[in-house]
Amino acid sequence: MAALALLAGTGGPAGAATGGVLTTGLDDLGQLGDAGPAGRTSFGGPVLDGVEQVAGGREHVLALVGGSVRSWGDPRKGALGRPVGATSPAAVPGTVPGLAGVDEVEAGHYHSLALVDGAVWAWGMGSLGQLGDGSTAKRTAPVRVAGLAGASAVAGGRDMSYAVVGGGVRAWGSDTHGELGDGGAAQRSLVPVAVAGLTGVVDVVAGRNHALALRSDGSVWAWGLNASGQLGDGTRTTRSSPVPVEGLAGVVALAAGADHSVAVLADGTVRAWGESARGQLGLAGTTDRTRPAAVPGVAGAVDAWAGRDTTYVAAGPERRLVRWGHDDAGQLGAGATAARRAPTAVPGVEGVLDAGGGRAYGVALTAG
Repeated sequence: MAALALLAGTGGPAGAATGGVLTTGLDDLGQLGDAGPAGRTSFGGPVLDGVEQVAGGREHVLALVGGSVRSWGDPRKGALGRPVGATSPAAVPGTVPGLAGVDEVEAGHYHSLALVDGAVWAWGMGSLGQLGDGSTAKRTAPVRVAGLAGASAVAGGRDMSYAVVGGGVRAWGSDTHGELGDGGAAQRSLVPVAVAGLTGVVDVVAGRNHALALRSDGSVWAWGLNASGQLGDGTRTTRSSPVPVEGLAGVVALAAGADHSVAVLADGTVRAWGESARGQLGLAGTTDRTRPAAVPGVAGAVDAWAGRDTTYVAAGPERRLVRWGHDDAGQLGAGATAARRAPTAVPGVEGVLDAGGGRAYGVALTAG
């Protein structure tokens, strides 16, 4: 569900770090990728080796392997991008045909994105224009996003998509809650439009109906739905143009869950804001936060990712996996199914290169 930030040095070029994919949680639609039983409450695998990056949609997973894309999980919306049965889960990884030299993969709810030499390719559900090809068609194979060149990063939300181009951000798809960030009143755009007023952007991530942009000066800007305070501007006012997230400086990584947001600072501490009902902020209590709050008990953080109502962090020189949030199906890999409101490390899961998840499952890419 959330778009997962690409780690420096873990993209498609030769020599990138690689590892094995571990999965945990619900497996009703094949999202664990091992053709196993209904699910598990601890990380297992690897279900795939030689992987440079992973991305989790609502019920599908993408992996970048040597410049090509593997996918598994729910086939019904076309988000796997490969020939599979219309309804039966694709319970093991398979190759998305027609893509080579891929630098980054990202997943929205029911659609997928690939960055190839500055161009963006998309597939899956397109009913609100989230594929950016000028249509509202569902695509079961990759199509090129119209009019984009020179993109350096991509992200997918529920029904919208983003690309960083020349320090600005382009957006397409749903605009019901201001997700396109262009200040307009349109309900959707079938092709990319410019997000208003952003320069110096180095990364973008997306939640269910909101987005965050990280600028080169370490500041964060946000737009879209703000009912739970996920924009971090001290209000619950939905924004159709970017606003600065309050009190943040020196940010090096971002993550966005369904309705919460997370930032890693250069000093290794973590801030979180937005919805807190399921423990996804890592704070005591269930009160939503409309401004970033320091997450206690996390030191040496170097990157962060999010699932629907979960947060995952790589911490320390060993890059151990630390997690918190909702755990109704084992998506935290804690060996049980109870919400965890405080950060705890997953025993034995270190060397984390990437992580994330979607509805009730988690995925981690580890070098160990």
